[in-house]
Amino acid sequence: MSYWHLPDRYLNPLKIILLLGLIYLFLLSIALIGSAFKLMGEDFARKIMLIVSNPALGLIVGIFTTSIVQSSSLTTSLVVCMVAGQVLSLKLAIPIVMGANIGTSVTNLLVSLGHIGRREEFERALSASVVHDFFNVLSVIVIFPLQVMFNILGISAKAVTDLFVNLGGLKIVNPLNLILQPVTHVILSFFPKYPWIGIILAVVLLFISLRYLVVVMKSLVLKKIENFFDKYIFKTAVRSLLLGMFFTALVQSSSITTSLVVPLAAAGVLSVRKIYPYDLGANVGTTITAFLASLATGNQNAVIIAFCHTIFNLLGIMIWLPLKEVPIRMAITFAHWSARRRWIPIAYILLMFFLIPLLLIFLMR
Repeated sequence: MSYWHLPDRYLNPLKIILLLGLIYLFLLSIALIGSAFKLMGEDFARKIMLIVSNPALGLIVGIFTTSIVQSSSLTTSLVVCMVAGQVLSLKLAIPIVMGANIGTSVTNLLVSLGHIGRREEFERALSASVVHDFFNVLSVIVIFPLQVMFNILGISAKAVTDLFVNLGGLKIVNPLNLILQPVTHVILSFFPKYPWIGIILAVVLLFISLRYLVVVMKSLVLKKIENFFDKYIFKTAVRSLLLGMFFTALVQSSSITTSLVVPLAAAGVLSVRKIYPYDLGANVGTTITAFLASLATGNQNAVIIAFCHTIFNLLGIMIWLPLKEVPIRMAITFAHWSARRRWIPIAYILLMFFLIPLLLIFLMR
């Protein structure tokens, strides 16, 4: 007799243990992808940043380097250090940080591809992931021209920086790192010269964990879970936004926090409208890493660039939270098309985050 037919008093605890194990595998796959990409791309990202000669190129470089290293926190921390070391000017650094916001959303788009074999799941998952990207793109479309013409981020950040320059460095403990990083280090230590093997292994873990996460969540009385999230966790937009902000500040990775809700969307537990403010909060929460890095440098310009990242995201929220139907409808429409022509999201990821930025960097440098 299959264990799925055991009495609920035995079966449900087993399902919960299995669910926790699958969540760990899912998070491990995300951490492994990030660590492997960093091994491949951190030095490359630093070299790319050094060729920035104008704000438009800075924006493109921010998108491309963050797509390579899979972490806006890493990109913005590198920018902070380069500004502190007078390698980058504030004028050129600010657009890189704006581009990093777009580049970081590639991770949850890749996660959504784990559902590509199941059409309805994939449509829900993709809409929940691409809405984050569309918010970032729309924010850049509005704010980037204002930044180039009036330096609104630089002026705003300068106004609040003096309060923080003399605070000194701070550290924050990432609880997920305590359980994920030792395992990723062990895995990658088996092939230190070939981090791409880690990426392949991570993708396999990602697809396996996503496939069975949805199955187990559905079997654990989907309606009860949905009611719990609706009633307590994602009840209001403000609560969702604050949750995304706090959780991301805690784990220091918007890639992890925004990717974590994609399987919930795929299973029908959360809608794109519930997830949207959570993603916006995650954008603000991820700025804490660069902010702490800037305090550690004790350099005023470094603190200014960290504040620019925060202010950029807050301005984006002020614009696109009241106008939320624009990115949400864009995401739903894009996911609807993609569910019927599944080459579209793959082409979108390759073109938007890698091929077009790389071509523009080559042409504009």
